[in-house]
Amino acid sequence: MTTARIMTTVLAALVPGIGALVYWFGPGYLPRLAAAAALGLAVETAALLARKRPLGPALTDGSTLLTCTLIVVALPPQIDYGVLALAVIAGVGLGKHLYGGLGGNPFNPAVVGYAVALVSFPAAFATWPGATDGMTGATALTALRHREGETLAELYAGNPAFGALGGAGWEWVNLAFLLGGLVLVLRGIAAWRIPAALLGTLGALALLGYDSGSSESLGAPTFHWLAGGTCLAAFFFATDPVTHPATHRGQILFGCLIGAVAFTVRAFGNYPDGIAFGILLANGATPWLDRAFTLERADRV
Repeated sequence: MTTARIMTTVLAALVPGIGALVYWFGPGYLPRLAAAAALGLAVETAALLARKRPLGPALTDGSTLLTCTLIVVALPPQIDYGVLALAVIAGVGLGKHLYGGLGGNPFNPAVVGYAVALVSFPAAFATWPGATDGMTGATALTALRHREGETLAELYAGNPAFGALGGAGWEWVNLAFLLGGLVLVLRGIAAWRIPAALLGTLGALALLGYDSGSSESLGAPTFHWLAGGTCLAAFFFATDPVTHPATHRGQILFGCLIGAVAFTVRAFGNYPDGIAFGILLANGATPWLDRAFTLERADRV
């Protein structure tokens, strides 16, 4: 498949998840998708001109549009346009072109953009509109982390951020992204070992910290799978073929590392979620994982 065909397929697979986000959290995503795409293409053009590279292929392969779309769907729908602009500029300008453009970037550009915005303006990520009452408040992950001695039953009963198994609305959003992700796996575009290892590690660690719902419980595996952007990250961010290992064993360890970092930050960190940090750390480990398992395979041959 050509690069343009792959990018188009991934964008199409995002549609169910985007539809669920708009349904549960409002239409604020739509103007931000348009704004991010316009700015992203402008940054792409400026970077190509500065690097004296041809404009045609890079502007039409869909990679910049995909990066901008991923950034938007990872941000709150009411995010300030200035913060969105910072994320897009960091993702396309730094994450992609600082390292030579598509194929040369060691870190996922969309995750770079998201992480720069998160670290720069953490307060902008602290609240989301409620899926059931429309009121802006803490997400289920944040509420779980700062529940001040409540049992899980008390927390679920008294906080509209919680649904039946995960975050209110986020249960359906994650299932929608799971559906799109499975399409990518079946089409051979996404390496299935990565989301499987990521979700498996996240679930296993959650199970170790789950004690049937006491005030010390860290949340059930189903909660962690269906809260926040877990399935979005597992199937669309972590599976970027440029930045993940090529070997099967490397992909498994790559996914396990992301899952472990995500759970550690969720349970003990200051940020509501740690998947982005896990992906960046795993991206940095990719050359070592590729080298380690390629050498092992060569030795066996």
